[in-house]
Amino acid sequence: MNKVTIKETQNPTILKFEFQEFITQNESFEFKNIDEAKNSPLAQQLFYLPFVKTIYISGNFIAVEKYSIVEWDDVKDAVAEQMEKFLNDGGTIIKVDENKAKKQPVTVYGETTPNPSALKFVVSKMLTKTPIEFKNIDQTKASPLAKELFKFPYVKEIFIDENYISVTKYEINDWQEITLELRSFIKQYIENGGEVLDENYVATETAKEEIKAKEFDNLDVTSQQIINILEEYVKPAVQADGGNIAFESYDENEKTVKVILQGACSGCPSSTFTLKSGIENMLKSMLNDESIKVEAVNG
Repeated sequence: MNKVTIKETQNPTILKFEFQEFITQNESFEFKNIDEAKNSPLAQQLFYLPFVKTIYISGNFIAVEKYSIVEWDDVKDAVAEQMEKFLNDGGTIIKVDENKAKKQPVTVYGETTPNPSALKFVVSKMLTKTPIEFKNIDQTKASPLAKELFKFPYVKEIFIDENYISVTKYEINDWQEITLELRSFIKQYIENGGEVLDENYVATETAKEEIKAKEFDNLDVTSQQIINILEEYVKPAVQADGGNIAFESYDENEKTVKVILQGACSGCPSSTFTLKSGIENMLKSMLNDESIKVEAVNG
């Protein structure tokens, strides 16, 4: 028995009708008339209602925008009932493209990090060799998955590396309230062949790495040593916690090493402690220089 929950949006002309399960396979649809909705029998049926202006279908909801000839309070229950009846009668919401790749089963599990606001979602397959961080939805051109995740209102930042997605949340929700929803979405998205990262972007990043390698050769010896220490001793441990660390610069006069923290490490309450007690002490010891200081550019 399919049950529809009605939710208001910031736009008074649009209502969301939420379902208990996902109704699309990692895709979003927008229909402005009955002709555009030929791949959605349900949307076509809804367009017979004279007040329906636009229909959006995504994730686990259908959003309907109305014309001003009616008030939602007068018709919303009838619309929800029509959706429920359609589904309970075995109706199709979106016609599946048979040419699409078949599901590739994967497992996804949540793993805590030192940052209470960040959780790692570990996937049973390699996602990328290029670590990448997204601070907001405008930065997600390279990652269709990140773009979809930012549509969840509690998602603040996203970091993707190797076989995991690190999600940083806003304080409004506890992890116990949202972990299952996020895990299920990521699992379904990947199983249905959704693109995690644009390979063209990855190729561009690889080219940047080659440029970095050339730049490395032009650095002073101390900077080279610092980078090698961070790569070999620090980065693996930081990545295990759902984050990343990158060398920014070394000031020989100030004896200051600047690093960039990403993913779960960015904004983590323990990151300052980690920098001071861990990385800084390690560099002092390995470089035999007690005056070295470490600062996080974004810490």
